[in-house]
Amino acid sequence: MSLRHYIFLKDVLKLALTAFGGPQAHIAMMLKLMVEKRRYLTEKELIELNALCQILPGPTSTQTLTAIGYRVGGANLAYLTLLVWITPTALFMTAVGLAMTYLTRHNISLHFLRFIQPIAVGFVAFAAYRISTKVIATKTSILLMVVSAVISYFFNSPWVFPALLIAGAFTTSLRFRKHPKEQNKKLKIDWSNFILFGAVLIFAAALGGATRWLPIRLFENFYRNGSLIFGGGQVLVPLMYTEFVEFKRYLTSQEFLSGYALAQAIPGPTFIFCTYIGTLAMRSYGFWGQLLGSFVATTGIFLPGTFLIFFIIRFWEELKKYRFIKASLEGINAVSSGMVCAAALLLFHPIESSFLNIGIIIVTFSLLLWSKIPPYALIFTGILAGVIIQ
Repeated sequence: MSLRHYIFLKDVLKLALTAFGGPQAHIAMMLKLMVEKRRYLTEKELIELNALCQILPGPTSTQTLTAIGYRVGGANLAYLTLLVWITPTALFMTAVGLAMTYLTRHNISLHFLRFIQPIAVGFVAFAAYRISTKVIATKTSILLMVVSAVISYFFNSPWVFPALLIAGAFTTSLRFRKHPKEQNKKLKIDWSNFILFGAVLIFAAALGGATRWLPIRLFENFYRNGSLIFGGGQVLVPLMYTEFVEFKRYLTSQEFLSGYALAQAIPGPTFIFCTYIGTLAMRSYGFWGQLLGSFVATTGIFLPGTFLIFFIIRFWEELKKYRFIKASLEGINAVSSGMVCAAALLLFHPIESSFLNIGIIIVTFSLLLWSKIPPYALIFTGILAGVIIQ
């Protein structure tokens, strides 16, 4: 590797340790560091890459940063970029999962985390508001948001979510004629990464079904979810809660909400919450089993998005000229928004419906909306209050 590549990886590590606030904040920091300071690419190129990653399933900011690494130094640098970006937060969330296991195993009360749960609901409610204000602009998208929210709320099967996303994309793709027509669309497609993407999914599902070994099944679960999630880490929440809390019962609602809230308090990718889920899902296998659970969950959730960005970035310039691609994005975003709205309601159910909890949710939402207080400050305040107020 050249000196420029080492400097680039150092910049990625800096982002991994300082990039709070989710995909929108991540892009702002990438603009400042990667474009204005280092000039790895232009502002227009960064915006286009981010738009590409929003169309694809997977972690948007992670895919954008990986794509920048690919442009700067090819596939090898892109893989190193991914590792440097996710490792610090993956280690932290693994430690959180191990700590949660220790507390529950030794019957140590988690009462000190009682304020964290309504704070987490406030985060999800704010995410629903932010997403809807950005992507809901037509009557069709409003209808799709409402319908997807209602269906997501009343039907808690993990397979409902991908079906809704596909239906939403198909619905708005029918209106492709409203988008301007562009010429010179000559696609040259290298299918190798897409074949690898599909092969890993099929192989993991077949191996998990044959062996019934939990680590393999976990990898397949996270890989499948990472292949189907559009809209970033907030959309991840309803899928994870339905599958791993309500359906498979690997975590309790309290553990899920506490881990999600803590994930909001650290920098780096929001998809790293899955590392925590994988760690707790393997608690019956002991310490080393939990480390394995952390590894397969992290690998499973990030790998499909990496394969897809490597596959599509090579012909993105021509693909984005197709009108039905642009049109389908409206439906995907509207359905994603509805799913997050439903998640806010579903996550509120396990919490006691007291005036205090409702007040905490409202205060959290209000502070996120009207102040610049960072999420980690709200989390630490909630933990401190839980320790002090007995």
